[in-house]
Amino acid sequence: MNRIDERFHRLKGAGECALIPYLTAGDPDLATTQALILEFERRGADLLEIGVPFSDPLADGVTIQRASQRALRGGTTLTRILEMVRGIRADCDLPLLLMSYANPIFHFGFARFAKEAVAAGVDGLIVPDLPPEEGAELIEATAPHDLHTVFLLAPTSSRERVQRIAAVSRGFIYYVSLRGVTGARSRLSDDLEATVRMIRAETDKPLAVGFGISSPAQVQMVAGVADGVIVGSAIVSLLERNAGRVGLVKDAGEFVASLKAATRARQAEEHRGR
Repeated sequence: MNRIDERFHRLKGAGECALIPYLTAGDPDLATTQALILEFERRGADLLEIGVPFSDPLADGVTIQRASQRALRGGTTLTRILEMVRGIRADCDLPLLLMSYANPIFHFGFARFAKEAVAAGVDGLIVPDLPPEEGAELIEATAPHDLHTVFLLAPTSSRERVQRIAAVSRGFIYYVSLRGVTGARSRLSDDLEATVRMIRAETDKPLAVGFGISSPAQVQMVAGVADGVIVGSAIVSLLERNAGRVGLVKDAGEFVASLKAATRARQAEEHRGR
């Protein structure tokens, strides 16, 4: 069984929401990314999303755009990211997903990428600019290797679109909670809970919510309605602000621990209300 499926199954049995942090690989360098992955696992992360830097990240706001630029200037490539994953797999049990735009994978070769990614220890793939209607070749390449392809839903998605995504997304469904690009927000969408209910009526696949979630309070709110909470820009921003500091990895780990505690706080709150 894929590690993603195993992790969501275990968390469901415990009545717990998954915390899914995001890192841009190679920001500030791949050695630090490796240290952060291990620290995040130690501090309670349940899955991890690793961003593949790209020169034109259309779905990302300025925070992750800058991180991608720094990583690319440092020489980060898809090949080096797979080498990094391979290097930490013996010490890391986290389900690991790569978030990449289609271009780097296309140039790598879909079939070659699927084979090498699984061999390195990658469990899933998120390609925000490749809808399922255009992703048949990628789906065909990844399925035999049990490399899960995770597709996205948006606030504007119709019921028919939900059904389409639910039919092809493997591991979980990624719900983009806000219109626009990634980036921390002071508040989340007012109709988040209603939209999640609509999606749940169409599928029983795990549902993770991302985009704009930046604080423990927001994580606690989302944990009450979703199976997973994805936090990206707030973590990348923390790394940017503390670049060069000796305590960078420890500080980022403490922030992740506070986010994971928020998922458990919601669980404890619901238990007291029974």
